[in-house]
Amino acid sequence: MQVQKPTLLIVEDDLGLQSQLRWHFDQYETVFADNRQDAIAALRLHETSVVIQDLGLPPDPDGVDEGFKCIQEILRISPNTKIIVMTGKTDQENAIRAVSMGAYDFYQKPVDPTTLDLIVQRAFHIFELEDVNRRLQFTQQEPLEGLITNDPAMLKICRQLEKISPTNVTCTLLGESGTGKEVLARAIHNLSPRKTKRFVAINCAAVPENLIESELFGYEKGAFTGASKTTLGKVETANEGTLFLDEIGDMPLNLQAKLLRFLQQRVIERVGGRQEIAVDVRVICATNKDLESMVKEGTFREDLFYRICEMTINIPPLRNRIGDKVLLARHFKLRFAKEYGQLVTGFTPDAIAAIENHDWPGNIREMENKIKRAVIMADGKNVTREDLGLAEAGDLSLNLRHVRQEAERNALLRALSMTDNNFSAAAKLLGITRPTLYDLLKKFDMPLAGALNDPEAKSN
Repeated sequence: MQVQKPTLLIVEDDLGLQSQLRWHFDQYETVFADNRQDAIAALRLHETSVVIQDLGLPPDPDGVDEGFKCIQEILRISPNTKIIVMTGKTDQENAIRAVSMGAYDFYQKPVDPTTLDLIVQRAFHIFELEDVNRRLQFTQQEPLEGLITNDPAMLKICRQLEKISPTNVTCTLLGESGTGKEVLARAIHNLSPRKTKRFVAINCAAVPENLIESELFGYEKGAFTGASKTTLGKVETANEGTLFLDEIGDMPLNLQAKLLRFLQQRVIERVGGRQEIAVDVRVICATNKDLESMVKEGTFREDLFYRICEMTINIPPLRNRIGDKVLLARHFKLRFAKEYGQLVTGFTPDAIAAIENHDWPGNIREMENKIKRAVIMADGKNVTREDLGLAEAGDLSLNLRHVRQEAERNALLRALSMTDNNFSAAAKLLGITRPTLYDLLKKFDMPLAGALNDPEAKSN
């Protein structure tokens, strides 16, 4: 079996040097271009990971420096490509400028094949290492398809979904608007035996009350004015697949009874029809409402509540996900920079601080919109706080000693509260001795009244 050679793109307008390099780099699949337009076309076609580029390309008709423009366009299309620029012997200043723009390395003519070999081999090697690292990071940060997280609580949810997915249990996803409930619902579907069938979603809050029944269950020809033909509903459309009922807390009471009957018997009747139709479908529900409170208020059927909550998943809001704010911000920045062709590579320190400090009441949906706007509006390589439209973060107080002290103080308060100020029990709960407990109470200037009769406290 013939091993495919790595592709090396060489941007050089000197035909003699092209011939020399083609002969020398016979261990690579060499592709040549003698101008910027051809180089970009070759990059798109071959998706090469390493480029050798002559920085002295002839200027375009408008006098624009093609060498630097070529570097910018290559990195905009493929930011991870390693560009090795070749310059004249006295042109070190431009070589350094090229590296500052994102080129991997530079080499000064005349060509020494052995030295250039080593630079190219190292470039391919580093690209492969970085590519492996990116795949590992992507696997760790995307535990389920479409879900980007490093938060321990979210990773625990991912493990729960992996257990739920192969079953037909009806589950309900609970969480604030914008937390990614539909992403998780699709992940369940894609991990299930039904993944080759349809995933059908309906937003119960977005369909008018007088239309939602026909949307769900379909209707027969002539069932009402305008019903010119028999039409399948979402339930039948999802047969053998997955039905996602989003915002089920907004479903009208009269329709809740019909949904309950379907969930219990797995049969439906179209509007205007009399025939029972059996449907095999997995049902996943989601809502940002407090269903238990609605049951007590009588706005949601108790029997339906228990039917759809065979398994419930509580999705934490973005503000409570440890480390996910900046992780998601960088994910969206990469996505939108590529989508809109922007040369945005990172965030300024004040932007990072503002992202961490912001509460994100709109959760992931709000972040997605703000990052999209910021990438489009950014003037430089880095997104600023002003681009994001966020308030100044102030002092985030990430000093480890301060964080540790605050954690200790909170642990003391919780232990004393849980033991009703019984110092011996509190010390046992915390896994420390009573003298250590008293020392900590003094350290944080907390009352020692409960320990006055304890001889160990007096000795301290």
